[in-house]
Amino acid sequence: MLDERQGEADFRSHFVRDPAALRRNPALVLNADYRPLSYYPLSLWPWQEAIKAVFLDRVTILAEYDEVVRSQREAIRIPSVVVLKDYVKPRKRVAFTRFNLFLRDEFCCQYCGSRGDLTFDHVVPRSRGGVTSWENVVAACSPCNLRKANKSLRASGMRLRRTPARPTAEDMHAIGRRFPPNHLHVSWIDYLYWDAELES
Repeated sequence: MLDERQGEADFRSHFVRDPAALRRNPALVLNADYRPLSYYPLSLWPWQEAIKAVFLDRVTILAEYDEVVRSQREAIRIPSVVVLKDYVKPRKRVAFTRFNLFLRDEFCCQYCGSRGDLTFDHVVPRSRGGVTSWENVVAACSPCNLRKANKSLRASGMRLRRTPARPTAEDMHAIGRRFPPNHLHVSWIDYLYWDAELES
């Protein structure tokens, strides 16, 4: 029974990170509170998964594309926004991963503010007793990382743009909303509140 419940939760909270699977008519997946399960990456399902969830009575359709898919018995418009019928409790703990670290630091070097060619840096070098933690690791561009090397901030003459800290799940949602995907369907906007030019 526990495994079955876990499987149900995984189905409801799993969303596709592979852009190739989302090229045609992806569905925005909302939690039962009408908020996206994730903002970055945005919680999207391929249209096939959305239709499967409809037939399994796990979601309610809130908006649809004009396109229709047909089976032997019926035709159904492809969902563009679906909401889960059961609430998925968000994880409170943010995993300490390279991706989440870059997202926390808004994909920019915490020394010079540049974007691209990012790696990470231990503020207090490991050779000086620094640990690998949210509070001691920041995103850094390669030139700044090389410049700082294994020196302390004071010895390197460099400054942090902000003090690194452990983010909350709400922090990550708020930051993720600042990085909308390249494509936003018009039917998603009421649920995302992004100020972006729309494509149909």
